[in-house]
Amino acid sequence: MTEKNTGIVLYTKAYSDKMSIAHVYTEKYGHISYAVPLQQGKKSRILRTLFTPFSILGIEADHRPNRDILRVLDAHIAIPLPQLHYDPIKNAVSLFLSEFLSRILREPETNPSFFAFLMQSVQLLNHTEEGKANFHICFLIQLSDFMGFYPNTESFEKGSFFDLMNGIFTFHIPDHPYFLPPAEAERFYTLMRMNYTNMHRFRLTRNERMEILERMIEYFQLHQPGFGEIKSLEILKSLFD
Repeated sequence: MTEKNTGIVLYTKAYSDKMSIAHVYTEKYGHISYAVPLQQGKKSRILRTLFTPFSILGIEADHRPNRDILRVLDAHIAIPLPQLHYDPIKNAVSLFLSEFLSRILREPETNPSFFAFLMQSVQLLNHTEEGKANFHICFLIQLSDFMGFYPNTESFEKGSFFDLMNGIFTFHIPDHPYFLPPAEAERFYTLMRMNYTNMHRFRLTRNERMEILERMIEYFQLHQPGFGEIKSLEILKSLFD
């Protein structure tokens, strides 16, 4: 059955000499895998250029229940994002976040509120100038809420540790190595106030930003089994150097 859907591209990888597989978070079905043809025809070449990370597409596909990979019949840009792929910082951030999401959004479960958040975030990244270097940190803070392990900030008191494994602030040193000492825990607590409206007010050095990001990745790794390593993190590091 031919069906139309709106989706946000997470990543694309080669599958065979005839097709690549595009992983897309869609409005109707959540995470969907689409087969994108690799033939040399004009239509195939156009399709390949569309499926880049964080592109927002209208997709027409051969939708059949119980099939893991759906065949793309046609696709078009649903919302143009000209800055996202030409601004080096925004492009690096989009590559990083799309890879990050690909480690989390594995099951084909629909979530309208998350899809709306992701749509808003991608468009905001395209338009944002002031504070764009903090965008990925702000995004991950909000993502932890959707994933169900947003830190319990109500437990914070000055001088407390932050237990990364249990997501709480505590005066007792945890009996495992995954925690932040008081100074770092207080900085982490302050970051929890960051949102898209005020992220430009957080003045972070390059080293501070990378330390925070590494800690946040560690936090997600502890709460998402099989999360693995983020390869595009090196792109961010080199860009901000």
